[in-house]
Amino acid sequence: MKVVLFCGGLGLRMRDYSETIPKPMVPLGNRPILWHVMKYYAHYGHTDFILCTGHKSHAIKEFFLNYNECISNDFVLSDGGRRVDLLSRDIDDWRITFVETGLNANIGERLLAVRPFLEGEEIFLANYSDGLTDCPLPRVLARLDRPEVVGAFMAARPNTSFHFVQQDADGTVCGVEDVQSADLWVNAGYFAFRQEIFDFIRPGEELVEEPFSRLIAARRLVTHRHDGFWRGCDTFKDLQTLESAVQRGPAPWELWRRPTMAPPLRALAPAAE
Repeated sequence: MKVVLFCGGLGLRMRDYSETIPKPMVPLGNRPILWHVMKYYAHYGHTDFILCTGHKSHAIKEFFLNYNECISNDFVLSDGGRRVDLLSRDIDDWRITFVETGLNANIGERLLAVRPFLEGEEIFLANYSDGLTDCPLPRVLARLDRPEVVGAFMAARPNTSFHFVQQDADGTVCGVEDVQSADLWVNAGYFAFRQEIFDFIRPGEELVEEPFSRLIAARRLVTHRHDGFWRGCDTFKDLQTLESAVQRGPAPWELWRRPTMAPPLRALAPAAE
């Protein structure tokens, strides 16, 4: 099952990095955020990636063209440094297609741009490239168990520190509630789509606006509510939080580093009855 990753945006809220590298390449531990997202999918057996590039795409290409397995794997060095024997590998079975999808394109436009690379894929996965989770991926795919469902995505609790205010028309406050305790859910990505998604997208449209509105009206869009870990890396504060989790290790999303886990199930959507 192919995985489309949107990694061409400007990342303006991470300006300290976005002026030199694209946000998906911001270092997290000893690898960029994008690698962590891809490693998550590889953990579930999905290793055929399509990267929708744009802003400073050369940084993403150069990273993989010059990929060094020794950075994140154990190895044996011998013969005075002339021989390196890796004890494990990361990307031997990864297939990565790099597609330039425009500097200022929105998510819908980027998805349409890679449609030719998804021919023959009845179901495919898609995601932003800056959000991390421990959500069991098969549970998202299981939401496509009905043939009329075209799309599914993960809904998560907001992890900001804001308070929502309830008020009357005259401004009288009726209540104040912390965002994390309110019954609110946000689009956290981790999409699963049938090919029919392209029937709902028009040129120039943002994926989660007009196309999703059409799917909602037709009752063909569903979510999987995940109460576990999820965090998008939108700000430097988010990066600090994720980096702290890596340093404590294993981080919640590093499922591949949990030796006590049962072997992962290959995430396949159940066949319709």
